[in-house]
Amino acid sequence: MGSVGESRWVDGSEVDSESPPWSLLDENDSRQGFGSMRRRLVKKPNKVNSFDVEAMEIAGAHHHHSKDLSVWKTLAMAFQTLGVVYGDLGTSPLYVFTDVFSKVPIKSEVDILGALSLVIYTISLIPLAKYVFVVLKANDNGEGTSMVIGDGILTPAMSVMSAVSGLQGEISWFGTNAVVVVSIIILVGLFSIQQFGTGKVGFLFAPVLGLWFFSLGSIGIYNLVKHDISVIRALNPAYIYFFFKKNSGAAWSALGGCVLCITDMLLGPGDIFPGAEAMFADLGHFCVESIQIAFTCVVFPCLLLAYMGQASYLMKYPDSASRIFYDSIPESLFWPVFVIATLAAMIASQAMISATFSCVKQAMSLGCFPRLKIVHTSRKLMGQIYIPVINYFLMIMCIVVVSIFRRTTDIANAYGIAEVGVMIVSTTLVTLVMLLIWKTNLFLALCFPLVFGSVELVYLSAVLSKIKEGGWLPLVFATFFLCVMYTWNYGSVLKYQSEVREKISMDFMLELGSTLGTVRVPGIGLLYNELVQGIPSIFGQFLLSLPAIHSTIVFVCIKYVPVPLKRKGFFSVEFVRRTTIYSNVLPDTVTKMSGR
Repeated sequence: MGSVGESRWVDGSEVDSESPPWSLLDENDSRQGFGSMRRRLVKKPNKVNSFDVEAMEIAGAHHHHSKDLSVWKTLAMAFQTLGVVYGDLGTSPLYVFTDVFSKVPIKSEVDILGALSLVIYTISLIPLAKYVFVVLKANDNGEGTSMVIGDGILTPAMSVMSAVSGLQGEISWFGTNAVVVVSIIILVGLFSIQQFGTGKVGFLFAPVLGLWFFSLGSIGIYNLVKHDISVIRALNPAYIYFFFKKNSGAAWSALGGCVLCITDMLLGPGDIFPGAEAMFADLGHFCVESIQIAFTCVVFPCLLLAYMGQASYLMKYPDSASRIFYDSIPESLFWPVFVIATLAAMIASQAMISATFSCVKQAMSLGCFPRLKIVHTSRKLMGQIYIPVINYFLMIMCIVVVSIFRRTTDIANAYGIAEVGVMIVSTTLVTLVMLLIWKTNLFLALCFPLVFGSVELVYLSAVLSKIKEGGWLPLVFATFFLCVMYTWNYGSVLKYQSEVREKISMDFMLELGSTLGTVRVPGIGLLYNELVQGIPSIFGQFLLSLPAIHSTIVFVCIKYVPVPLKRKGFFSVEFVRRTTIYSNVLPDTVTKMSGR
């Protein structure tokens, strides 16, 4: 509830009335036995695009006349995005080629150059062309949209297992069972510290990921120079054609592994989101320029160098495909890189877990998820939250996934289906934005889904073939969450409609109270309800059942309106809490106050 200075007197009819809510009205209501005057005063704001009339109270937040950021501040923000936005994407070199060549054995240089060319043009087309230069513009006043909860299960399992598996070749007795046990221990520890929040260690994310990307680029250059620099021939897309011509069906299957080089980028809203779609979602904390600079100047070139370096090593040692990342590291640098890789995997997992918390919180705000306990782990940042039930659910599911699949290649099959589906949804929604919001030329708007949608459908056809090999997992998760969200939303709508249909008028309530002889005792009584206007029917039951009620009864209704608030030149997404209060102060006067 807001302070006195933020309060205003209204009668609540602006929610249901067809008359403009920004007018100045004085209304005289003549009631039987109760003469009162209601005054509604609302300042006339500029036209805004809002989901609720309350958003006009902070209409200034919609004006994007942000101050131009200095070059140094933009660069500093670009550095921060490495830890917040690109953590998960940066760990993809740990397992992409391992998965690709598990489906297409290396028999000639065409296999290596074709796979490398596929990776290069996949990263160039989807994250760089689609997300950095198009999708980032489709933001709602500084905030992205998109939601993937299942990644909170698959990402930690995939990233941690990929990092730990590096010990298999370095320690002779470290087998698959050891990888599973160590991975589970790390995951349990990771989920156990969630209750303390990420604020105390969050400042380390960017330096660690910055060092990780530097390692990827440096090791890539080292391998290119030392082994076979001719792999730059893969820049010729003709090798993709040669790859498919030579391997046909196996090459098609390998696309499911190739898509892993971008899957870690496809996630949605909240405060900490990894990946490419995360660059879209993280507009709430970083300006567009900082995200674009980080990707084009650091992430993109370092990833290309890493994949080229691995391909160069495979040209000389084709039998190392099963653990190409760690085999291609100079022996003297193995342990430092292993530590950094493990930290990067944990940061990527941490980001996805936090993103899942934010997704669930927003689903709850929209009435699409059961109400759960939310713990705010920071006194300053509203977005840093912890949801115990979801945290332990994710932990148990991660342990189950690691224990059952035991190999990253099987988890990758599940990963691919979940993420390609998100890519297609994003393409569809951005096309609608182009047509309905941007009013883009019809031909240009249709070129977007024609180009990117075609590529994504090809990938979808490849990953769907892996349903029996682990691809069923995200479909099960999606079905489960869909049922939970649909059932809760359906029930919530029915409950609200019932409350609206059975609400009590103020006249009837006052008449009922006087005829029952209810005793008024000193104090304030609070009653939560979903009605923005009117008295809930349950209160009538209270009057019939209770011999006394408080002298002041307050009916509280909370609504969430997503409004981005401008801060220091960039936009931070927050949910403004709207509290409506009905207060029976005098027998013949009813007032309604709304505040933030």
